[in-house]
Amino acid sequence: MASTSSLALSQGLLSRAISPNGSENHASVPPFSVLKSTSPRATFLHSQRRASTSSHSLRPLVRAAAVEVTDATTDSTLVDKSVNTIRFLAIDAVEKAKSGHPGLPMGCAPMSHILYDEVMRYNPKNPYWFNRDRFVLSAGHGCMLQYALLHLAGYDSVREEDLKSFRQWGSKTPGHPENFETPGVEVTTGPLGQGIANAVGLALAEKHLAARFNKPDNEIVDHYTYSIIGDGCQMEGITNEVCSLAGHWGLGKLIAFYDDNHISIDGDTEIAFTENVDKRFEALGWHVIWVKNGNNGYDEIRAAIKEAKAVTDKPTLIKVTTTIGYGSPNKANSYSVHGAALGEKEVEATRNNLGWPYEPFQVPEDVKSHWSRHTPEGAALEADWNAKFAAYEKQYPEEAEELKSIISGDLPAGWEKALPTYTPESPGDATRNLSQQCLNALAKAVPGFLGGSADLASSNMTLLKASGDFQNATPEGRNLRFGVREHGMGAICNGIALHSPGFIPYCATFFVFTDYMRAAMRISALSEAGVIYVMTHDSIGLGEDGPTHQPIEHLSSFRAMPNIMMFRPADGNETAGAYKIAVTRRNTPSVLALSRQKLPQLPGTSIENVERGGYTVSDNSNGNKPDVILIGTGSELEIAAQAGEELRKEGKTVRVVSFVCWELFDEQTDEYKESVLPSDVSARVSIEAGTTFGWGKIVGGKGKSIGVDSFGASAPAGKLYKEFGITVEAVVAAAKSLI
Repeated sequence: MASTSSLALSQGLLSRAISPNGSENHASVPPFSVLKSTSPRATFLHSQRRASTSSHSLRPLVRAAAVEVTDATTDSTLVDKSVNTIRFLAIDAVEKAKSGHPGLPMGCAPMSHILYDEVMRYNPKNPYWFNRDRFVLSAGHGCMLQYALLHLAGYDSVREEDLKSFRQWGSKTPGHPENFETPGVEVTTGPLGQGIANAVGLALAEKHLAARFNKPDNEIVDHYTYSIIGDGCQMEGITNEVCSLAGHWGLGKLIAFYDDNHISIDGDTEIAFTENVDKRFEALGWHVIWVKNGNNGYDEIRAAIKEAKAVTDKPTLIKVTTTIGYGSPNKANSYSVHGAALGEKEVEATRNNLGWPYEPFQVPEDVKSHWSRHTPEGAALEADWNAKFAAYEKQYPEEAEELKSIISGDLPAGWEKALPTYTPESPGDATRNLSQQCLNALAKAVPGFLGGSADLASSNMTLLKASGDFQNATPEGRNLRFGVREHGMGAICNGIALHSPGFIPYCATFFVFTDYMRAAMRISALSEAGVIYVMTHDSIGLGEDGPTHQPIEHLSSFRAMPNIMMFRPADGNETAGAYKIAVTRRNTPSVLALSRQKLPQLPGTSIENVERGGYTVSDNSNGNKPDVILIGTGSELEIAAQAGEELRKEGKTVRVVSFVCWELFDEQTDEYKESVLPSDVSARVSIEAGTTFGWGKIVGGKGKSIGVDSFGASAPAGKLYKEFGITVEAVVAAAKSLI
């Protein structure tokens, strides 16, 4: 048996030498330490632990696939039967639910069968094995395709009863793929284009790790990312953003299948989508192949995949022309099969048309037997990697330790000590600059820490000074240059975060431009992807750029979003404290709203207290009964503190509270909340340079909120604060009116 220090979390890295259907038996290696989390990934791992470069550049980019079979293929009769099994599992599940999208699974069954049965490397009994090939169904509405594949391949997460409970309460087969519900599903898809963007992030992660850790005598990182995208994905702007980057980065292990069926919800795509997709992807730097017969051209599909894998210097788009709803006599090739059950009569007609005599949800015995081999083969693939990693760890112990941290999510001991600390005597600075100090400190201490900005690194202050850029020729770099592609940036970071638990990606832009990436940020929260969003220029305090760049409603909007932490730190200690939480909360994304203007290092703030979300910065009262409580965030905490001093000069007892993160405060005990905001004290004033919406929850019905409830203006920051009433005088006056 290999060394017990050798890791096997649920992710292992497999040798390129093993063929897609081949296997070798090796002794297993004890598992890596698992994440302390209640996510499906962590739950699965805990239960398992307890149980114990040729460029191909001379060919034309767009061409039909040459008919050339891959290594070992199944006889066509059994393939037909297997493909129809996939189709009818989807048909039956949608029919039983009276809801869903049968058309895509019926059309994409051939390509997906070949992928899952003949090409992809995975272990069904360990969905989180590190060196598995990743599959992303970007056209997530067709999720019964993926559930059928997982069921046939032997994943315990999708049993027959799960197929029968498709789209029902508590089901492991929800209406769109959800990584947090169904082991075997890599990312959460549904909003079109998000999936291919996640796939770019997954492929980026593989290329980065391979560059950092592979050795001439041991290619320990080696896997592919596959995705199926539809016409709807192609129409979404995010797809162009991320595919442009994929081409620029030369992600040769990204292979996307374009389900070219010419149908969308409103009808034939000719009504709104007539561009030449092939030429567009050529221009984006992709290799393009066309499979003309996606309905039963199995050898064409195999040949296309083989060609795609031979092209190592660029991603590949395989356009597969299919018939949506293939096999349905009256609904195939029409929008009516896209998003509704076929209906009892049409299901029967389809069974007759395809010669399918089996009962609903029945998998023929020969198909079941054929697919059952993936369980022992997958275990052998993972065991092979475990042995390979043991040799790697022995020969390259330092690199192995870093890779183990990324694979397992276990942070290096004492990593948090790298974060800078500040005193009131430390020089004042903009929190965006203080953030840069934290980012660079974390990059030295945390192996999986990487990220970048949407063409604003010099303004967001997000450059990692000790690292180079991630580029095609230098993929080991940890600075990601996203260009002006905010939406794509966020979604790519989701893919990176979901590749391995120890990846901690951050991305940055001006806070107001979260409007461009909100869909990706919402998916971060939903899919439990712990991306860190570094958002600078957080208020009217940015000054002269004016209302187009001044966020107003943004803080409130993210406070309203489930499972996301909205931080607005006031100084260096609070900024470091926010990063400490963001790094440790791997299942929750974080947003840091940071100032452009210089702020002082305040007395009373601390890294540790940020964990409370809201805490007392200063207080001259006794018995938890101040005359008034002043509450501030970010740059306005200084104003609250100054107002508190003015009121104390007049003999008032004043508590000043920093409310750096509402979500963390909500997690505290009732006793702690009462110690900060005693229910008997109704005289409360909040001040924040953003909308007052939501502050009633904090100040209560008798309190007052000072903020900005209109768009901003173009002027120096000081002038804006005065004109909008974000001043010490305003806080003092409000407090006196309440006392």
